Amino acid sequence: MAFTLQSSAFQNGGSIPKKFTCEAADVSPELTWSGVPEKTQSFALIADDPDAPMGTWVHWVIYDLPPNTAKLPEGVPKQEQAAYGGPCPPPGKPHRYFFKLYALDSKLNLKPGARKPEVEAAMKGHVLAEAELMGKYGR
Repeated sequence: MAFTLQSSAFQNGGSIPKKFTCEAADVSPELTWSGVPEKTQSFALIADDPDAPMGTWVHWVIYDLPPNTAKLPEGVPKQEQAAYGGPCPPPGKPHRYFFKLYALDSKLNLKPGARKPEVEAAMKGHVLAEAELMGKYGR
């Protein structure tokens, strides 16, 4: 079974509803996953926008999710580690937002507040599988 990531809020390649953006409540969308590799010890999630004018903009970084986790509910509280910041592109062409979930063979044990580069470096050599969900949003 393939490792997959889905959302009840939008389809892969579809439009992200305004509710999940800076123009409204700015809450995180529900995410669910299946097909988890057997030896998974933790999960990490990175959500980013490669279409941002100043280079890839990171919207969400979560790591060391327990291996028995199968979903993140809508509106995950904005903690130090999991501070979701929804899509907020400048007016113009819609941007693509990639939600990437990694199944890892260990915990990362990083300090709270680690950023994408630190998480990616810590994950190196520990990724069992990756699942991706992409949504679009424009103003």
